[in-house]
Order: sequence, then C-alpha cells, then structure tokens
Amino acid sequence: MEFDAVLIAPRRAQMVAQGLWHDRTINDDLDACVAACPDKTALTALRVEEGGTIRFTYREMTRMADRIAVGLARLGVGRNDVVACQLPNWWQFTLTYLACSRIGAVINPLMHIFRERELSFMLKHGEAKVLIVPQAFRGFDFEQMVAGLRGDLPALEHVVVVGGSGGNSFDALLSGPAWEDSADAQAILARSRPGPDDVTQLIYTSGTTGEPKGVMHTANTTMANIIPYAQRLRLGADDVVLMASPMAHQTGFMYGLMMPIMLKASVVLQDIWEPGRALELIRSERVSFTMASTPFLTDLTRAVAERRLEVPTLRTFLCAGAPIPGPLVEQARAVLGTKIVSAWGMSENGAVTLIELDDEDERAFNTDGHPLPGVEIKVADDAGQAMPAGEPGRLLVRACSNFGGYLRRPHLNGTDADDWFDTGDLARVDAEGYIRITGRSKDVIIRGGENIPVVEIESLLYRHPAIAMAAIVAYPDERLGERACAVVVARPGHSVDLPSIVDFLKREKVAVQYIPERLIVRDTMPSTPSGKIQKFKLRELLRTTTA
Repeated sequence: MEFDAVLIAPRRAQMVAQGLWHDRTINDDLDACVAACPDKTALTALRVEEGGTIRFTYREMTRMADRIAVGLARLGVGRNDVVACQLPNWWQFTLTYLACSRIGAVINPLMHIFRERELSFMLKHGEAKVLIVPQAFRGFDFEQMVAGLRGDLPALEHVVVVGGSGGNSFDALLSGPAWEDSADAQAILARSRPGPDDVTQLIYTSGTTGEPKGVMHTANTTMANIIPYAQRLRLGADDVVLMASPMAHQTGFMYGLMMPIMLKASVVLQDIWEPGRALELIRSERVSFTMASTPFLTDLTRAVAERRLEVPTLRTFLCAGAPIPGPLVEQARAVLGTKIVSAWGMSENGAVTLIELDDEDERAFNTDGHPLPGVEIKVADDAGQAMPAGEPGRLLVRACSNFGGYLRRPHLNGTDADDWFDTGDLARVDAEGYIRITGRSKDVIIRGGENIPVVEIESLLYRHPAIAMAAIVAYPDERLGERACAVVVARPGHSVDLPSIVDFLKREKVAVQYIPERLIVRDTMPSTPSGKIQKFKLRELLRTTTA
C-alpha cells in the first residue's frame, strides 16, 4: 500500500525543534517496559459473555507480540501492508497492533458494529491484506458475513478468525505456534520496524461526503497527543486504566491501548459495557482512571448508587463525545467521589481540549476544556478571522497531533496553508481560552459517542420506493446525547412508517446504530429558494414536538 500522508513532512522540522514530536514508536516503549518492569501486569482482559479473564505481564505481552508478528509475516504481511482488525476489546486486538508495529504493518481498527455496507468500502479502500474478526460476538456470525464479501475484495488474502476452530483461526495462524523461536524470527523482527513518521494507523471516520474517510496517523502524531494528555491528567506508572470504550475508536485505541504501555501502567479491558461488571472491575483491579462517553458515566453512577459500593481508587473519569449535564456531574462527584473531566477531540487529532484537574466542577459541564500543550485553537468567521471571546464561529485547530491526511482524499484534508484544520464544529471560546462546542457545520449526528453518517443514510432513504424526500436530523436524548430522526415526504399514493424504514435499511446491511429511531412524515420540506432542505427548521420542529 502506498500512503499519501502529505501533512507530515512539511511540519516535521518545526515539530521536532519545538520538542512536540518525540521520534519514538510503541516498539521503543514496549521494549522499555520489558527492561524496567517485565513481570508487572500489563493487560487484563475480561470477556463478559464468556466470563473469562486473561492476564499478560509485560514480558509475556512482548513475547506474544513477537509471535504474532512472525505469524503475520508468514501470511505475507510486510511493511505498509494493512491489517484490518474488527474485534471487540479483546487481548487479541492489543497484541495485533503491537505485532503490526514490530514488522512495519499498518493496523486498520474497525468497529464491531460495522456490517457489509461499511466494511465493503473500508476494506477495499484501505486494501486490507489481512482481516481479523471474531467467529461470533453478541450473537452475530462475523465469519459468515466476511465470507460473503470476499469476492469483491481482491487485495484481501487472509481472513483470520478469533474463536474459530479451523485452519484460519487466530490460534492456528498467529498466537499458537511459537513462531518467535524459529530460526528466522529475529531477522523478520529486525528488518521492517517502522520509523516515527511512518503511517502506523488507518482509522475511518464518518464524514459528510457520503463515504467514510481514512485517517492516517504516525507514532509522532499519536504520541504527541498522548504524552501531554497523560501529563495534564497526572497519570503515571502506578495507574490502572479501565477501557470499556471500543479500541476501534480513537478513545480506546490511544488511551486504552497505547497510553498504558507508554506510561508503564496497567490496563483492564471490558468488551461489553455492563455497569455492574465495570463496578466490580474497578473495585477488584483498583482502577484509577477511565475515559468514556456520557452514557457510561450515567450508568456507572447509577450502579454505584444502587449497589451502595464505593470506588475509592477511581480518581478520574474523563467524559467526551457529548456535553455532560450539570446535574450528572454533581451526582457523579457525590456518588463516585471521582473528578469528572470534560474533553473534546476527533479521530484526526485525538483529544484537543481538556479541563484541568484543579478546575471547579462547573467547568466540566459549562466548557469542553482548553487546549493541550502543542495545540492552538481559533474560533473564526467564514473568512478565517478570529471571533471575539464569547462569540460563536468555526472551530479551527493547529496541533502537533494533527493527522497525516485522508487516504487517497488529500483534497478533503481541510488544512490551509497555515496548518489550520477545519474541524467542522462550531464553538465559542471564553477569555481564559476554554471552548464550548455549540454545534457543527458538518452534517453528523453523535449518538452515544458514535458518529452517524447522515449523508449516506439519507442517500439510502431516497432509494426507498415510498419516499420522495428525506432528511436525517438529531433530537436530544438524556442518556445518549442525540438520536436520529428521519423526516420524509412520501411519494404520491404511498405511505411510509418507521418499521418499513428499519427493515429497508437492515436489508441494505446498515449498522443498527445508524438506523433512525424516530420518523416524522410531512407533506412538504422547509427549503431555500434553491431547493436545499432547511434542517435548522426541522430541528426546531423536533424541539417543539419533544418538549
């Protein structure tokens, strides 16, 4: 695969001179962990459905990473080859990434909620050579789904199945044989280690162009974010991180997979969110930090209150993905005894703004924090001129952690000649530099931290035989932040209802989380003189009908 990460080279000299790029990779940090604390527990992975727990010390994790790396090489994977990984928060996910890093391969994390429609585009666009999936998870047969896709994926040479029993199982091909002891293992592991500016992660984000965009990151761009992030949160080697947010999202990947290794800390993975199990893990594993979206905080607070069990080790809960209601912060502080930190970020940058641990609690529900070191923000008008404090405008970011660009879509990179990246969000900034996201110029709905690709779903609805016009808009939800509502105009002589729309989108193999959960049928759509649907009027309609 040829990567066009065009945003890396032009800013390298400046980033290194300012000490913002550290010119090291996860290999260096993993090797340092083995040298300093080989027998420390690095990873604890709980599988909720099966009830099993697996632990790795840093020594064991490094040996397994080397084993899987040589196994991948035996499958023909080499430098710059893409290994797609559609796994929940299982140990195989973490070890696959570390193995890819050993041989210069690029990991492509894929959400386990993706189905044929999303996967067929991402796997073809990213030219994945290997795809790793569960045999089954939460009652869904991933192996069967992928079998139906392979005919349209010429670059895909191997499908590896976690939990399978055949010759294509993860254990048979990668984690079972002691590949690291073979005569050529050290030569394989030494010849292709990536440099800090090589693309190491390809992660897709839902955009407004009707197709996902492949975000390219390097060790320098990700670590330039993780290091100041951990410093602001005062995290170190003594911390235990709970990660129940999917590692196929940047939240889980950067702060649940990479960060614990960089800190020589420990991580606990939970594959299915059950607040009761999370509470048990926090208590038994002495978890001190976690990061997740608002629904997780709501659920955990309720579980602790109902069970009347304390979580004294949990110092910090970083909440991102949606605004945190003030009453929830107050309740969580009282029930958990935990500092609630608000933050804002993107797949393209990682976390951009966080509040400080010493800030008043109201900062967590009135703001989305202020920039990390190495990050600049500007709230600007349409001409790029900075807006006065308190006035809303387009949120622009110039960051050491800015991505390398969108794979094969450089015209969409959204970065100007001065390196300002247009986030697509609207915000205001106060006199102290704290921002508040006020809306978005991009047409995206965020449901429980998961971006819904509005344009793609609307395009599908226009193919529904009973629909003449369609628009997807957000409506507020106390737990998830937002849900999606379909507003449609029926074709003459036709009727349409929500079950028919749900069935139609399921037949189109759309992820369940992307399907609208409410329907409004109208005779006409509010529109501009040019015919463009005025979504702000539809949102006003929803606010009045849900009030």
